[in-house]
Amino acid sequence: MNVILLIFDSLRKDCVGAYGTPPWGAVATPHLDAFAAEAIRMTRVYPESLPTLPARRAIYTGRRVFPFRNGDFRLKGDFVGAPGWGPIPEEQATLAEMLQTKGYRTGLVADLYHMFKPSKNYWRGFDQWKFLRGQEQDPARSGPRLTDEDIEHWLPEQMRGRGQGRIEFIQRCIMNTLDWRHEEDYFAPRVLREAGLWLEENQDAERFFLTVESFDPHEPWLVPSHYLRMYQKGDSHEQVISAYGDVSELDPSLIARTQANYSAEVTMADRWFGHFMETVRVLGLLDDTTVIVTSDHGHSLGDRGYMGKRGYPSMPEVYDVPLLIRLPGARSAGVTSDVLVQHHDLTRLVLEVAGADVPDPMDGLPFLEAALSGNPGLRDHVTVGWGGAVTVIDDRWWLNCKVDGRGVLLYDLSSADPFARNCASEQAPVVDQLFAYAVEDAGGEFPEWLVDLARGAEDAPGCSDLAARTP
Repeated sequence: MNVILLIFDSLRKDCVGAYGTPPWGAVATPHLDAFAAEAIRMTRVYPESLPTLPARRAIYTGRRVFPFRNGDFRLKGDFVGAPGWGPIPEEQATLAEMLQTKGYRTGLVADLYHMFKPSKNYWRGFDQWKFLRGQEQDPARSGPRLTDEDIEHWLPEQMRGRGQGRIEFIQRCIMNTLDWRHEEDYFAPRVLREAGLWLEENQDAERFFLTVESFDPHEPWLVPSHYLRMYQKGDSHEQVISAYGDVSELDPSLIARTQANYSAEVTMADRWFGHFMETVRVLGLLDDTTVIVTSDHGHSLGDRGYMGKRGYPSMPEVYDVPLLIRLPGARSAGVTSDVLVQHHDLTRLVLEVAGADVPDPMDGLPFLEAALSGNPGLRDHVTVGWGGAVTVIDDRWWLNCKVDGRGVLLYDLSSADPFARNCASEQAPVVDQLFAYAVEDAGGEFPEWLVDLARGAEDAPGCSDLAARTP
């Protein structure tokens, strides 16, 4: 049995046609939709920890990262993306290492530059790893610098005052891509072509495990014009970076351009996903390979007046992620399951379909049998950590608060518009019970430095004065 794990960074679930439509209109994903028709479609999947690197740690190890014990990293040459933004602990085996010991040939193809910084070790256990340079602030090039005219083209005036370093950010992003001429030069095409080449070059492997990490559709949203024309007619100012803040006062044309660029990048990634799956087909691998497609998180694009991703307040456009599992021969095609799943359960899934032993300890739980049988899964709730905030979700409720128990937001998922009203004040016992789940999942307590971080953060607008307590 071969296994392919493909992770798209920042792919919104509602931007995959098999799952739905985002508020601004349908996004074309014909290849992912065709794949979904042959796959098991999981509908309630959430991260374990966020953002980028904590999510990979959970997926790659099957171990909880929350509550970020020993996770206050300050590493040279890196920025503090969030608590837990560090290497995989040396004492934790990676999924690639687990399968390597079972005779699997392991490969990694990725353009997610955070994993390859000098302080990181996310390639541990791969017989071959390929890092495609140039995303975001990866120092792939040092010149030539952009002109003032170039900066004016790429960075609207309204976006320049939204945080330090935006001009330098766009300088690096565009400098890294100055020699692009054709669609094949863009990141998603490069990653998925290289992944196909790895399959060609490793046809002699008795069994393999290939991880494919596409940073697209993460910002900056750089796309060929022919994809943009699918979603926006006429000219408007270019807008390729995220605001990471309130955009209720932002020029609506900039929000529309952002949504169009994001949609275009999703469609481009979808096209090259189709190319990759065609390679899987022509190499005769469809009948003995499990292919898993997911995302680490989504991205708010004007939803509720916000653009970016954040852990507090948490929202489904960021936390609700797609998960499609195509078993060999498209076995169980068309099954849809609402079993609760988290990222670290994917480690368990890969080991299960590979017929490999599950090491102890392992926090990820099995869910495939329940999904196929229609039975309830082993989880009755999920806990997601991000910085000094925590989100707890069960069949009815969505709790989001700081780990010191303050700044409480509680949403009733059974209501027609769940996130329109915070009902924490009238549901104090529910708040306490869900917060107790978070404390239990954290191992009984939160690290003091994380509590201090939470105390220093502002409460979200509209939060309750109620403080969550453990019963």
